[in-house]
Amino acid sequence: MTGPIRPVSGQPPAIGDAAREAKLRKAAHDLEGVFVNEMFKAMRATVPDDGLLAQNSGQDMFTGMLDQHLAETYAEHAGKGMGEALYHQLSRRLPDSAPVKGTP
Repeated sequence: MTGPIRPVSGQPPAIGDAAREAKLRKAAHDLEGVFVNEMFKAMRATVPDDGLLAQNSGQDMFTGMLDQHLAETYAEHAGKGMGEALYHQLSRRLPDSAPVKGTP
């Protein structure tokens, strides 16, 4: 019986260039989402709690979840945002494909 082919070195097979770039782009945009979410938290912290707009704990939790969703949605759809700039900066550091045989 033959099973799945496993690499001899014990390491997982190398990820293709396109998959590696897609993974890096997603990580960069996820980081942008975290940054935007933290920015929303900081902005909401500046709003005074007294007066007509006093909130209870349920509203605070809903507002936090809404901010997180908005930040993630923004990061996914922002074409030329911080995530894309971060991706371009880090993509220069991706290792090249497997070296061609016969080259040092």
